[in-house]
Amino acid sequence: MQNNEQTPEQGQEPGAPDASGTDALQARIAELEAGNAELRETVLREHAELENQRRRLHRDLEQARRFANEKLLNELLPVYDSLERGLAIESGDAAAVREGLALTLKALLKVAESHGLVQVDPVGQALDPERHHAVSMVEAPGKPPGTVVNVLQKGYVLNDRLLRPALVAVAKD
Repeated sequence: MQNNEQTPEQGQEPGAPDASGTDALQARIAELEAGNAELRETVLREHAELENQRRRLHRDLEQARRFANEKLLNELLPVYDSLERGLAIESGDAAAVREGLALTLKALLKVAESHGLVQVDPVGQALDPERHHAVSMVEAPGKPPGTVVNVLQKGYVLNDRLLRPALVAVAKD
């Protein structure tokens, strides 16, 4: 008498996993797919966040460029006001006009200096080719040769960088 009943291992093809092994593998696959979907969603969210941050930084940089001079220009407004008031006066003596101009220039220089602008006024100093541009040589008794004796146009330095050299006349040899 033969036993026709087969055990699960005998009725399956060789190398095929049993039903409980298949269920475990399918559960593991589902678990890995869910983890993969979660990671994909996280990456997409991070990418979107980085893109939004890049856009915000670009917008902030553009705003900074557009309004970089706002503080300076706001400080210059009283100088403009002073000039307009001076021009509005129709009668007045030359001394009063001159005094008003001197005060306005003083206010303008104060604003410029508060933003790092310094005048180059080298009278009496030795010629410095880095900061001065000699346009003429003149007789200057008692002055050593190469000494600046007259400034034709003041120069300007902004935060230790030369904006414009001073145009000067120097003593001859």
